[in-house]
Amino acid sequence: MADASFKDVPELFEVDLTESLVARTESLSTFRELGPPDLVQVLKSTGRSGQRDLGSYHYVSGVDASSSASLAAYINSLTYNIEDDSGWFSKGTSWKVKSGCYCCFNAFSRVDVRVDVKIPGGVQAYVVDLRGERHEATPEIWQETFLSAILRAILYSDDPTYWLEAYRKLDPITTPEGELRFLQAAEALFMKGWQVGSDPEIQVATVVSNHLTAAIMKYFGDSGRYQHAANLFEKILAKEPEVASLLARSYLGMNEEVKAVQIMASAIKQTPQSYTLLHVQCDFLRAKGKYDWALKLARQAVNCAPSEFVTWEKLTEIYIDLGQYENALLTLNSCPMFTYNGRDAHRNLTPARVHLPPKGAIVDILPERVKTEDDEADPALLRLPAPGLRGTWARAYSLLTRLVSQIGWDELLKTRSSVFVMEEEYRMQKAQGDVRPQSVTEGKVIHEDGTVRSPQRVDSLQGKTDRADDDASTRGVASPAQSAPDEDGHNAENDTDSDTLANANGDGLPTIRISTESGREKAAQEKAANGHEEAKENGVKEHAGDALERPVQAAENSQEGDGAQASSQEPFSFSNKRLCERWLDNLFMVLYEDLRVWTIFRAEVAHFKTQHVAYRKTGLEWEILGDLGMRLHHKEEAKEAYQRCLDTARYSYKPWSKLLDMYAEEGDIQRTLQVAVRVAAYQWGEYAEMTYPTQIARCVFKLGQIHGHAKISYSLLSMGLPDSVLKIMESYLHYGRVFKVEGYDF
Repeated sequence: MADASFKDVPELFEVDLTESLVARTESLSTFRELGPPDLVQVLKSTGRSGQRDLGSYHYVSGVDASSSASLAAYINSLTYNIEDDSGWFSKGTSWKVKSGCYCCFNAFSRVDVRVDVKIPGGVQAYVVDLRGERHEATPEIWQETFLSAILRAILYSDDPTYWLEAYRKLDPITTPEGELRFLQAAEALFMKGWQVGSDPEIQVATVVSNHLTAAIMKYFGDSGRYQHAANLFEKILAKEPEVASLLARSYLGMNEEVKAVQIMASAIKQTPQSYTLLHVQCDFLRAKGKYDWALKLARQAVNCAPSEFVTWEKLTEIYIDLGQYENALLTLNSCPMFTYNGRDAHRNLTPARVHLPPKGAIVDILPERVKTEDDEADPALLRLPAPGLRGTWARAYSLLTRLVSQIGWDELLKTRSSVFVMEEEYRMQKAQGDVRPQSVTEGKVIHEDGTVRSPQRVDSLQGKTDRADDDASTRGVASPAQSAPDEDGHNAENDTDSDTLANANGDGLPTIRISTESGREKAAQEKAANGHEEAKENGVKEHAGDALERPVQAAENSQEGDGAQASSQEPFSFSNKRLCERWLDNLFMVLYEDLRVWTIFRAEVAHFKTQHVAYRKTGLEWEILGDLGMRLHHKEEAKEAYQRCLDTARYSYKPWSKLLDMYAEEGDIQRTLQVAVRVAAYQWGEYAEMTYPTQIARCVFKLGQIHGHAKISYSLLSMGLPDSVLKIMESYLHYGRVFKVEGYDF
């Protein structure tokens, strides 16, 4: 049946004819946001009476969905793509496309637009609603469908977490005229943008925080052509003042700072409660080093949108910028967390056969796609929980890793025990029989945004005297007893806590400090030189990970009513302490696992260096260690791990992709282009036949802004690439010329 396959289009053959269409109809009600990529189902026939028809399907994005004619044209193009097995003397069985159905989800009206094509015959377009009923397609429906298809093509273009088998990606916009049609459709449907949903970190999609605005900013931002986005937002600003935040971001992207500041200044008078506008101002002030000013705006943004994760996240980031780590932890603890909802996807069907033809000569440079020993890894690396974090959980974890990279693990534990009630403290408090009611008028109250005020001031602001200690989890626990700071300014209770944890590590090993590279290397070398630790056969040291203090349990937030009372007779107090949210406590344990594995890894590297022995890992292990280094903000070590991964014959796109971003950031033309060729090969191998928006285009245009496209073009010629590969690489520069990306003319 190989002759029934397409030459260079992936496809999945159906067990039962049209089963993919039935499954899509049944799944329509589960699509929450943009919907899945377009589905193309075709029936193939030989025309002979005894031969059974074959049904196959594949997914595609980037096809012009503005009318039934453009979708029918795509199906018609497939008719020329069937393999021809005719010989010199005899003609074999000839398969032809008998009919096809193109399905495109309209994310605005939540309906599926379908075009049935009969060959030969006519074209029929209709709409299928969530109940499976048919309706007529109107011009308004077609406009919404056209824009929905472009949004999916832009946002799914280089999303590493979204993968489908037999998914073909084409360029959504290839000409300036096509871009103009996109802008016109975006302007017409801008006020409906919230209907298509938003990123998982945004709880409530608004007119300025949704997939439509995200796609516009990504499309024009990746190529640095913000002027087109600014023109669009200028037109909409008259109808919707909230758009000022997007307009200001566009002008800042164009380096028109004066204009951006003027827009922000006038807009804040019209919409003082817009957290997106406050965040643009925050980012601008942070770029200028005015963290104190940015802090006031971030607090105001939290007051404007207390149920949004991004407002608390921004406030936490600014506290970290200012070095106010206790406030940063308290603010992080107050972040509202949402259930992660991934991209919409089709229901997986078991195909009768999978046909994935090789895509051009460029894929010949890739390793064989077979499982080898380089696809195996140590179970300790495979079990790391951090890679499974998504949405708000991943963003919160990145804030925690930024904290630990700045102050170190030991200091982070001290900060944690000074602001949160620990489990041991809570148990001792519960065991105390004569617990006296806590006086509200003594001590201080910690607010959710990290500010500390006396209860008297809070009461005078609120006009009530009984509100200061309402809710221990969100307002803080006040106590008259304060722990006296020692000569160094540390609280005695924190030092005692820390000493207890440190003494628990009885193997006599020096602690490896995670926050500084030199300290860690030195400690690891000392251990190797003094013979304090032996290497196992598999290269993992027995005690290297024990140098890291394991975080003790924080008190449960569910028992906050009991924890709101404290006794001055205790050797420590709950003064200014809050109850740690369980999810944050879990993230501390996730961070501990990451740091423990990283510490062992760096100690091993140092040990093998001193012994002048080669340090070996499998390709997958190097990739996991590279990801781990990136999570913990050890960029150079992560880059080294990814480079070591490339030395193995493993089929993996990720290390090349990560190195591409790193080299482009460094401005290294030669290495960026060498890695870009491999990334392009992997993309074409997965049928991503698109130029823009892609990671390669973004990195090439970033270099072009500095060096100019002419230098990049000459560098490509000097690499001596085969013509087919060179043509693919030059397509990115061709896009730059057509759309006049910065650097195209020098």
